[in-house]
Amino acid sequence: MARRREQVLDAAVEVLGTEGARRLTHTAVDRAARVPAGTTSNYFRTRTALVEGIAEHLLTLERQHWAALLGEAAPTGPGEVAAALAAFARHAAGPGRSRTVARLTLALESAARPELRTPLGRGRQALLERSTEWVRRLGSATPERHGRILVDHLDGVVLRQLSLPDGPFDPLEEMRTLVGGLLGAPTGHPAR
Repeated sequence: MARRREQVLDAAVEVLGTEGARRLTHTAVDRAARVPAGTTSNYFRTRTALVEGIAEHLLTLERQHWAALLGEAAPTGPGEVAAALAAFARHAAGPGRSRTVARLTLALESAARPELRTPLGRGRQALLERSTEWVRRLGSATPERHGRILVDHLDGVVLRQLSLPDGPFDPLEEMRTLVGGLLGAPTGHPAR
């Protein structure tokens, strides 16, 4: 039963991320999940419940992605921080595109639907805590500020690539420059 609910949520993320909020219906999700008609409605009675379920599911998926990307080890140098951020950005704008578009769509919808801010905010907070800890370990004088700058830049770079793609996408050098500038480290060195 839990697997079927996850299947429905995965399909809902795909519908939202590829077809947009206007196409997100119980019927569309049933079709995308290849489940019997009415299955999505059994788990999420209303569209509001479905959207809230998607927001929570996206939080889980992003935590899993970061864990897979990094394991338990935190980056040990500015180059490794830049490499981790660039790898996440490449995934978010590439193979994870529909998930990212779904998250950004919900972020915009949260302007009118404040109830979405809680799960979306938890995802952002987890990323802020991670980036703040990374730069703290590397000697940042203002780790909260620097962590926030990294997260904001990561979001901006991904949004730019999704909305206005400009050739091959690899933000590694840009991330190296940013991280090096924040930490006062030399830029342009290979990831360490």
